[in-house]
Amino acid sequence: MKQAWTSLGGRDAEALQAELLARYAEPHRGYHTQQHLGECLALFGEFAHLAERPAEVEIALWFHDALYDVHRHDNEALSADWARAALLDAGAPADAAGRVAALVLATRHSVAPATPDEQLLVDIDLAILGAAPTRFAEYEAQIRMEYAHVPVEVFNEKRGQILAGFLARAVLYGTPALRERFEAPARANLQAALSALSRPEGLSSR
Repeated sequence: MKQAWTSLGGRDAEALQAELLARYAEPHRGYHTQQHLGECLALFGEFAHLAERPAEVEIALWFHDALYDVHRHDNEALSADWARAALLDAGAPADAAGRVAALVLATRHSVAPATPDEQLLVDIDLAILGAAPTRFAEYEAQIRMEYAHVPVEVFNEKRGQILAGFLARAVLYGTPALRERFEAPARANLQAALSALSRPEGLSSR
């Protein structure tokens, strides 16, 4: 993180990095953890050459789930605000801080990414959908843990709607290199998960 932060004009990366890691280690998190952050950063390391502003994408990855509360619906907005304020407080230019905040907001997955860097960030965030079946199953279990307070029938219905929404997209990954790697396995994982959610015997196990 330090190199990317410094390249944007930021100072004191060490304390901020420690604070972010502590956030990702909060006990109420099941999926949005240091594991997810590490997977995103590792994948970005492989595809950073595709970014127009790689330092901004990297910092946005650090912040994209920095604030996470399953009872709220504005986590990305709050995380984006934190990213912008942290960059400005550290001396980064306002335009860079604004772009990083916009990148974080793109992980709401509610609208199409507006820039190639937003697309790359979103694709990296969604790469878990195309993970190996064992990791995808772990991911689904981790999501269920985060929503353990939700009754099984309600969770399965809502989760099914979310997964079906992804499956209905014409294209899941807008970055060609990530689409080539993850599109087909993601669709297979999503279909398998939807089938499991629709089976009555699976309701008590998810």
